[in-house]
Amino acid sequence: MRKLSYFIAASIDGFIGDPSGEAEFFTRYVDEEYFDFLKAEYPETLSTPGRRHFNLGHLENQQFDTVIQGRRSYDVALKEGITSPYAHMRQLVASRTLTNPDPAVEIVSGDVAARIRELKREEGLGIYLCGGANLAAELFDEVDELVVKSYPLILGSGMPMFGTKYAQTEFALESNRTFGNGVVVRTYSRKR
Repeated sequence: MRKLSYFIAASIDGFIGDPSGEAEFFTRYVDEEYFDFLKAEYPETLSTPGRRHFNLGHLENQQFDTVIQGRRSYDVALKEGITSPYAHMRQLVASRTLTNPDPAVEIVSGDVAARIRELKREEGLGIYLCGGANLAAELFDEVDELVVKSYPLILGSGMPMFGTKYAQTEFALESNRTFGNGVVVRTYSRKR
């Protein structure tokens, strides 16, 4: 069975963006060592335009072959005129209002958790939950793994990792990787 992995950048205090959802400031921590890690372990999480820019189109998907993102996350690409931001994967966008801007993107307007359960039963690599907080809350019970890229930054307030009600849930630490730039990548699996 495939797993749903929430692969997310976060501040030390657990915010994935400022109060408006902006998170561009995390990119200043991407140095050579950290970028080499991403290219080797999670190359598919780099957008298709990013892969082209860095001449990385030849890299094979390592962890995921499917991506799901919320409307606000997808809007970041749409504002740049990009309708298929992860063309190297199967793409889904959860939205109740968006009409399909690209035939390569599946719009999920109904029960997104049910759609994820269907995808989990298929063969293949994992499913990358790209963001954001509201979609992560909607899929909370389906998240099997957290890959939290913690950046050495305190935001104080902003968009939380999960926009959900209090729900104490245990995860087990599977790995912990630190980088010279202060970034820590922790992988957790849900205790079922």
